[in-house]
Parts: sequence; structure tokens; C-alpha cells
Amino acid sequence: MNTVYDFTVKDMDGKDVSLADFKGKILLIVNTATGCGFTPHYEPLEEMYRDLRDRGFEILDFPCNQFAGQAPGTDEEIHDFCTIRFGTEFPQFTKIDVNGETADPLFNFLASEKPFTGFGKGVKNAMLAKFAAANNKKFGDKVNIGWNFTKFLIDREGRVVDRFEPTVDMKKVRQAVEEAL
Repeated sequence: MNTVYDFTVKDMDGKDVSLADFKGKILLIVNTATGCGFTPHYEPLEEMYRDLRDRGFEILDFPCNQFAGQAPGTDEEIHDFCTIRFGTEFPQFTKIDVNGETADPLFNFLASEKPFTGFGKGVKNAMLAKFAAANNKKFGDKVNIGWNFTKFLIDREGRVVDRFEPTVDMKKVRQAVEEAL
């Protein structure tokens, strides 16, 4: 597989969606959780989506419950939470795994293109790294994603061009998206 366009994912109703449907757009693919300390990222994500979607930008939201059980609801409950609390309008897909033997192939690909290099410097980031390492031990050597709200930037040709850990300031993420547009 060479680009994200080679993958098919499931929408919230369990129907297949080819990522080739998004050809020619700048994509931000995110694994999310509704009960995470980074859940407020939904607000700047939605703001970015509303501001930039007319320029060919899409956010693809993949809920994941693998990080301390922070996305325990059903697909419908997660969707309701996001739309009611944050007014999200960007596409949300069925809940998936991003690590371990059951990891979604899309996230295996994304992480192989842009591997995890750490959460950055600082006390907060060091604390997250320690907590994430304890949580992720259960996945053995199949840890692709360090935590919720990891974001992958995809260019108009479907190539992975950047990766942003949840500790990266959302202003930096937006700047990268705007530059890609």
C-alpha cells in the first residue's frame, strides 16, 4: 500500500468507505476519545474544519478505547457527545483499535510512514510518556500510537506528510494544515 487511498474503513453505520473518496483533499486523520484530557482538542479541530473545508480540507475522526478506556461508549454515544458538546461536523468513523494485533490497517500504515518519536519535552509530556508506556505494555511491540488525539497530515496525493502527538499545540497543527492547503 502506497497511500491512504488504498484503504477502506467503516463509517459509523458499519458501511465500507474507500479513502479514495477523499482524493485531492488535505486530510487530518485523528484517533480520538471522549473521556481524555485531550478531548478539548475537538474544539480547535472543529473550528479548523469549518474554516478550511471549503478549501479542500477534511478531518477523519476514528474513536479508540485503547488508552485507559477513555472512549467507552458506542459509536452512536460517541457521535452524540461530539456533536452536542463540540458541534463537530467532520466525518466520524466506527471505533477502532490503533495498537496491538487488532490494530486497524490504516493506522498500521500511518505509523509506519511517520513513527512515534516521543511526546516532546517538559514535565507534562514526561508524565504522559510514563503513563502511556504503562498503558501500552499490553500491546508488546505492536505500539503504533502513543495516546489519544494523535494526528496525521495527509497531502492531496494521499501521502503521510506529518504526525502530531497530542502534546503538540493545536496552533502548530493548524499552521501545517494551512501550509498544505
